Amino acid sequence: MAREAVLERLADFRSRVLLVPLDERDGLWTGRFGGLDWIYAFSGDEQLARFAQARGEQGKEWPYRRVVGARILDEVVPALDFPCGVAWDVAGPDGMVFPPLSGFVPERAALDGEVAR
Repeated sequence: MAREAVLERLADFRSRVLLVPLDERDGLWTGRFGGLDWIYAFSGDEQLARFAQARGEQGKEWPYRRVVGARILDEVVPALDFPCGVAWDVAGPDGMVFPPLSGFVPERAALDGEVAR
């Protein structure tokens, strides 16, 4: 994906109110993939339902919180005590991931940021 297209998708994500599933403690649900933790965020009910179906959990209730994308990247990810990226609409054709790297998350939370060096 060309840099400009990624930046457009990132700007779109940051401006959206997203559905973020909750874990059993009412915290934002994360999953581990590729050696990293990811917060899963969805543009709407349809995208969340597609994700549940892909996991074979379509009959399960998925409580969620509505969170603005910019808040996830700028506040939530840096507040965690472990590296974490964001997976957006990952069960659909337009899914995208924002890894915990500079340009996606603040430097203090980026694996390649000043704190990491």
